[in-house]
Amino acid sequence: MLHLDTGNTGFMILCTSLVMLMTPGLAFFYGGLVGRKNVLTIMIQSFVSMGWTTVLWYLYGYSLCFSGDWHGIIGNLNMAFLRGVDLNSASPSNNTIPLFVFIAYQMMFAIITPALISGAFTNRVTFKAYCIFLTMWLTFVYFPFVHMVWGGGILQQWGVEDFAGGIVVHNIAGMAALASVLYVGRRREIDRGPHSIPLVALGTGLLWFGWYGFNAGSELHVDAVTATAFLNTDIAASFAAIAWLAVAWMREKKPKFLGLLTGAVAGLATITPAAGYVSPTTAVIIGCVSGVVCYFAVELKNHLHWDDALDVWGVHGVGGMIGIIMLGIFASKAYNPAGVDGLLNGNSSFFMKQCVAVLFSSVWAFCFTLGMLWLINLVTPVHVTEETEHMGLDESLHGEAAYVYPGASEMHLRELLKEVEIEVEELKSKL
Repeated sequence: MLHLDTGNTGFMILCTSLVMLMTPGLAFFYGGLVGRKNVLTIMIQSFVSMGWTTVLWYLYGYSLCFSGDWHGIIGNLNMAFLRGVDLNSASPSNNTIPLFVFIAYQMMFAIITPALISGAFTNRVTFKAYCIFLTMWLTFVYFPFVHMVWGGGILQQWGVEDFAGGIVVHNIAGMAALASVLYVGRRREIDRGPHSIPLVALGTGLLWFGWYGFNAGSELHVDAVTATAFLNTDIAASFAAIAWLAVAWMREKKPKFLGLLTGAVAGLATITPAAGYVSPTTAVIIGCVSGVVCYFAVELKNHLHWDDALDVWGVHGVGGMIGIIMLGIFASKAYNPAGVDGLLNGNSSFFMKQCVAVLFSSVWAFCFTLGMLWLINLVTPVHVTEETEHMGLDESLHGEAAYVYPGASEMHLRELLKEVEIEVEELKSKL
């Protein structure tokens, strides 16, 4: 029964709005990282998730996550179409918040998670295949893990903790990204670098801003833990950004803005599972480790020639993974009495559970994603044609262009001319 608290409810509506803003932020972040002729393609993949994931969430997604239980893996369809939800229905974990608000808040997490994966296979995948992938991945990967970790499933029963989505969002998205890269293969035509770092900066700002709702809101009411999660989010992001910048500066001899931005996102992803369970000092450690480890994960990806176009595995997959493990090391009841102590506080079993959860979620997400892509490719081609890739997916798949050159600035025209000259030289060398 609902016992409405207007303060908690107002706070959660605000947090829901902040998390919603993260998906357009992701679209800007990814849009700036790709070349000019693929901007709209990567952005629509984020925005279509806002629409289609909402449809699935209403039809059966929420019910599979939070209604009933089948062997600890998935829920049932008792609340499909939000059946039985009314004005007096309360949130399952906090009866001072209407269930409608909890449904909306969790829906925003469902929207952004598959959109994260799209950065790995940018410029290569048909829109039809992406839409099918979106549906299948949510149904067979995301919804089960929400249930297992947050909906009363097997991992939650076992004692695994994940404050705001290190397993449920970042680790499974990152491993799915890696599987997608290995299945789809390399781009035939590699982008010559981000076409708009200012657009990446705008996206990073929106993501960082929205992440306060992502992490602090996961406490589901306002108390001291909420404040700690809020502060830890900012601390980890800031230290990770500076750590990435410093390492890149030493190795590449120049302080690069893009590295600073990427480091901040890595720090945000890494603190997510631990935000409400650790001290601000621990958040400093997590941020520093994240900035350094995720930087070298991206370097490893480059060395292995994995075409993870926008470093989803290196930032979100590795970030989520080390965040879950570091939660197992540093968790402290002193900063969340309702939480658990970690390895450094004498609880080695919790640390082992977190490690097993990382392994289990990684294998599930990787294998299911590979299987899905194989099945989708039997129905419709996953990889675009060479001609489509050369023309650019914006024009060939969607019939639109992000930049209309007849009215573009002189700078844009010069950049276009430079690209044409480079392509001409490449063709000459082939001849």
